[in-house]
Amino acid sequence: MKKVLTAAIAATLAVGSMGLATAASAQSRGYAPQNRYEQSQDRRDDRNDRREYRQDSRDDRRDDRHDRRDDRRDYRQDQRAYGRWQQSERRYHAGRYQAPRGYQYQQWSYGQRMPSYYRSSNYVVNDYNRYGLRAPPRGYQYVRSGDDVVLAAIAGGLITAVIAGLFN
Repeated sequence: MKKVLTAAIAATLAVGSMGLATAASAQSRGYAPQNRYEQSQDRRDDRNDRREYRQDSRDDRRDDRHDRRDDRRDYRQDQRAYGRWQQSERRYHAGRYQAPRGYQYQQWSYGQRMPSYYRSSNYVVNDYNRYGLRAPPRGYQYVRSGDDVVLAAIAGGLITAVIAGLFN
């Protein structure tokens, strides 16, 4: 019985001393800081690294936000790019024009209102791609008036743009 008890105590001491030896060897190899100052310095360095990373990602988000804002501005400028009065670069043949009853040809300009007669299906230009026109914005339509095409609001007839001389 004495031999078993002695062997158990010896084994316990051997295992305990091995644990101390590995901790001591880890400290001597530079894996753990030597004192409290080095521990706090390591923590500060880690914190600064995290802060710099957050700052970089924040700057990236700001850059993206500015890029998206510029894209929206460009899109709005494209939407407004309908010149108020443009001369057509090319002329198309679209058949003979007849003014609505009681009206005669009139040269329209920006800001005027077209009478409701012109907004009927006889004068609306639905195949705008065929004539090299861009799609009208929502709520607007192209209306033929003589040799000209007018971009007017569907509801009130307010003229936004005039493309002069589009038709023969």
